[in-house]
Amino acid sequence: MPSLTATVARQLVHRAALAETFLTGWRRTGADRFTVSAQWPRAHGLHVSPDWSAYDPLLVVETIRQSGTLISHTEYEVPLDQQFVLKEFQVTTEPWALALGPRPAEPEVELAFTDVQYRGRRPVGARYTAHVLRDGARVATADVSFTCVGESVYRRLRGGRTPDTVTAVPVPPGVPTDAVDRALPTDVVLAPTGLPDRWQLRVNTAHPVFFDHPLDHVPGMLLLEGARQAALLETSGKRVPTAYHALFHRYAELDEPLWIEARGTPEAGVQVIGVQRESTVFECLVGTAGS
Repeated sequence: MPSLTATVARQLVHRAALAETFLTGWRRTGADRFTVSAQWPRAHGLHVSPDWSAYDPLLVVETIRQSGTLISHTEYEVPLDQQFVLKEFQVTTEPWALALGPRPAEPEVELAFTDVQYRGRRPVGARYTAHVLRDGARVATADVSFTCVGESVYRRLRGGRTPDTVTAVPVPPGVPTDAVDRALPTDVVLAPTGLPDRWQLRVNTAHPVFFDHPLDHVPGMLLLEGARQAALLETSGKRVPTAYHALFHRYAELDEPLWIEARGTPEAGVQVIGVQRESTVFECLVGTAGS
């Protein structure tokens, strides 16, 4: 009889939809070391290329994010009502290892937690490294840091902002879909401003992936998709994003316009920043490879 596989509880990875839960299990392999199993679908509205030939590197990012969240809850006993605040995410992927096969890919994520910070007996933050393997071959490496806060502290940090009290700015028309390698206009997250190398982030709170559940701020994955699309526009689609080094400085608010700015670097990467009220919300160096 074949073995049966199911996803982990969606609450453990902060997802509402089972379809957006990519992890299938985990085990401890040593002190502060763990292996997480995952499954990647062969079709996905956002994280599979429009021609169904390859997984997007941002699927790797989401898998690593979910892995760190899962282990924080299950192995470090971070309560489920804690809010996770992403500080830094650095990842490098191998494009050749992201091709679709005849079956859903079943990668493993090897995690090593370091610098686990405690307040009393409760973890309040950590850094972890991740190695993503597919059939034994390395798909990606990553380094991630985050903090986590309780609900009462989070409410104070947000100054009364909740999903029910904050309304996102109107969504402006986007750039052409083919310019950012997306099949659907609803997956385009940048709008032209009339200025070179500057776009407005399109924040559509009805998007089923970026807003899998109601939020009071712009999620990190939407900011990274903005960086991805800005890199494609900056290089006229001649180079594709393969790596991200993102720093998240503060919450990106839903009810204020957010501007994405990009410039090329001598190393064939693209430096992207997100600006609100003339303050940098996040910055991301996008590594690229020839298409």
